[in-house]
Amino acid sequence: MRTLPAEFAAYRWAPSTEELARRAGLDAVEIVRFDGNVPAAPLPSSRPAAIASTLAEINTYPHGGYADLERALAEYAGVEPANVVLGAGADDLILLCARSFAGPGDAAAIPAAPTYPLFRIAVELAGADVGDEDPAFAFACRPNNPTGEVGELPAVRPLVVDEAYFEYAGVTAAAALDDGIVVVRTLSKAFALAGARVGYALAAPDVADELRRRQAPAPISTLSAALAVAALSQPPDVAAQVAERERVAGELRALGLPPLPSSANFLYVPTPDAGQLGDQLLRAGLVVRVFDGALRVSIRDREDDDLLLDALARARGGAPATRPQARRVRHVRATAETRQRVRLGLDGPRCVRVATGAGLYDHFLEQLAFHAGFDLVLEGDGDTENGPHHATEDAALALGEAVSRALGDRAGIARYGDAVVPMDEALARAAVDLGGRPWAEVDLDPPDELARHVLCSFAQAGRLAVHADSRGRDAHHTAEAAFKAVGRALRSAVATSASGGVPSTKGRL
Repeated sequence: MRTLPAEFAAYRWAPSTEELARRAGLDAVEIVRFDGNVPAAPLPSSRPAAIASTLAEINTYPHGGYADLERALAEYAGVEPANVVLGAGADDLILLCARSFAGPGDAAAIPAAPTYPLFRIAVELAGADVGDEDPAFAFACRPNNPTGEVGELPAVRPLVVDEAYFEYAGVTAAAALDDGIVVVRTLSKAFALAGARVGYALAAPDVADELRRRQAPAPISTLSAALAVAALSQPPDVAAQVAERERVAGELRALGLPPLPSSANFLYVPTPDAGQLGDQLLRAGLVVRVFDGALRVSIRDREDDDLLLDALARARGGAPATRPQARRVRHVRATAETRQRVRLGLDGPRCVRVATGAGLYDHFLEQLAFHAGFDLVLEGDGDTENGPHHATEDAALALGEAVSRALGDRAGIARYGDAVVPMDEALARAAVDLGGRPWAEVDLDPPDELARHVLCSFAQAGRLAVHADSRGRDAHHTAEAAFKAVGRALRSAVATSASGGVPSTKGRL
């Protein structure tokens, strides 16, 4: 075995979410990671149905390779399948290129620091040295990680260009494959498939052939390939995330923390107190990447990004970078049909957004949460092509599970609540008990069976009793009034009591 140099530094993964939660003294569900440069949620295409047929043949090898994926990538990149080389993430391909273009006695050029540390590691693992004098090949990073800068391409050939964040920059070197350039990309970033480990390189056909000769057989799993094909059938539009990046950049400038201009899905924020700020944010459950003299912040979505901005504002103002932890949860419910993501706070300014694709029933759940006084973001995707039933049912179950978790041991709550809500010709009455025994008696006239089922599912998953009766002439008004009434009853029941004790003669709920 060849001995590595004493100064060789292996790539180190960031600590696990569980480890970070332990350090912060929080539940792992309260940790929000701004250190991975990945979207806040998977794409709608990443659902169990995308891998169902492949899973049924998981006992077999990918005989013949990954022709479907190579065609899909070629079409997406505007090249031919012969130009495509697959790898287990961009990292696998960076290592492959280094060992293909250099070896002992060679030098390879890498971007100036700060840049992605795997470039140096790949060169040294290949037995070569990092240096700019007569290099055998060079790495370039566009946009650069961690600064987000799109620099000029070096004149060195062969040149391996890491375009992990290509979708956010819209700038590529792929038109110059015949000029000794190899482009390396990933589906981990814009396509939100970091866990699937799917990367691809684009190269001239003869170079691609040589790279494949040095690549491991079947470098990715068939399940990952299926997820990738599904994602490529509907490529993501990153415009909203780019707009959010610019919004966050403006807010950071207002805080006196101006970031460097970025063409990626992150911001690089120079600040002399980066280490101190990173520690303060971690205590608030917010994880950023800390460099010597700078923070790198991944762009997630408005709700999560505002948590970070608020914590930074507190820290810059001399206050602890805390955020409310009590009665707040983050929860995911995933089935073979749908995936529901919940961010819930039982106390707050009633910022509510429900988006599962179920139309009217999303509106009903929004009304329930708003009148309950909840902060709620409930996002879902999955089986809506067969109607709203599965999406709505799973959304109600996910919300109920989140409410139950946020209530914890239910000590110190009022427990009972009731409300009467008129809505035009409809009149709804509701009462709830948060004692932990699930039950639902829901009577809607005119009937809406799915609306009734949603309330029953919510009660079941939330471990609460719901009694609701709503009468009217319009089915929409009748159902909506019932959801409002249940929400207002919940508002009373979840309120904290002055005694702070367990609201039961049994001493527990």
